[in-house]
Amino acid sequence: MLGAGSWGTVFAKVLADGGNDVVLWARRPAVAHAIDRRHRNDDYLPGIALPDDIDAVSDLNRALRGAEIVFLSVPSQSLRGLLRDVAPALGEHAIVVSLMKGVEEGTGLRMSEVVREGLGLPDERIAVVSGPNLALEIAREEPTAAVVASTSAATAMRVAEVCSTRYFGTFVNQDVIGTEFGGVLKNLIALAVGIVVGVGYGDNTKASILTRGLAEMSAFATTFGAQPDTLAGLAGMGDLIATSESPRSRNNRAGRLLGQGYTKDDVLRTMDQVAEGLASLEPVLALAAARGVVMPICTQVSQVIAGTLHPRDLAPHAVEDALPVGE
Repeated sequence: MLGAGSWGTVFAKVLADGGNDVVLWARRPAVAHAIDRRHRNDDYLPGIALPDDIDAVSDLNRALRGAEIVFLSVPSQSLRGLLRDVAPALGEHAIVVSLMKGVEEGTGLRMSEVVREGLGLPDERIAVVSGPNLALEIAREEPTAAVVASTSAATAMRVAEVCSTRYFGTFVNQDVIGTEFGGVLKNLIALAVGIVVGVGYGDNTKASILTRGLAEMSAFATTFGAQPDTLAGLAGMGDLIATSESPRSRNNRAGRLLGQGYTKDDVLRTMDQVAEGLASLEPVLALAAARGVVMPICTQVSQVIAGTLHPRDLAPHAVEDALPVGE
């Protein structure tokens, strides 16, 4: 497991609880030391006891030595740089799994595409995991489920097997595009929901944005080759509900701060972890424009951040040329 933030640490726990030998790489030696010696990561998961048999290290080569499956959980915009260091030490047959929900700035690539390009791997050695997975709830072993996707059914099944526990269930599919874009796009709609909550609007507004937001997500993702059913499942609607409704969601919190009048820079300074939606918003809108996909809610979020739309004016019907009439 590469990355010892809240999600990387929790997923290392899931893997250890599933009976696997787990090495967790932390960029900071102090974090690795605390996990290895005290079995805690209080920087990101205060109060959570981690399995004793997680081997935490800050040496990347040591972490990768002999690894059959490498899970990636780092901020999306730092992935490409990390892969340059991973490439020389990666096993010849290792599977690489992205746990990240972002789009690379500048290229518009999904994380699995960055992995393929950065490591030169065939698609059958790449998988992604996505779903309604708030880290702290999983750390508390509250039941949840996720989707494992790979173009190779055998790879998806292999990854699903190692990350299944009594509290973490997995489903598999071969729709990598839909599974990844579901995780990316729900962050953008969660920002919108957070904004209207920050303004003080109630459940009607939230429900309208959630519903039209899901339609917006589906229209975008299917244009790029996703299967519609994927967006209606755990990686789409399920993740959207969890991220938009939970106060533990970083994107929900970022949106609430924007709705209260904070600038993007203020939000970034206030938050101690990355809200991926803030980084993915403009790359997604650029991809949408290139394909002629209209995204009224995401466009309004961008306008709020730019200061050209007051947060109280964000609404599911407020942009001209919006999505077609109907549910």
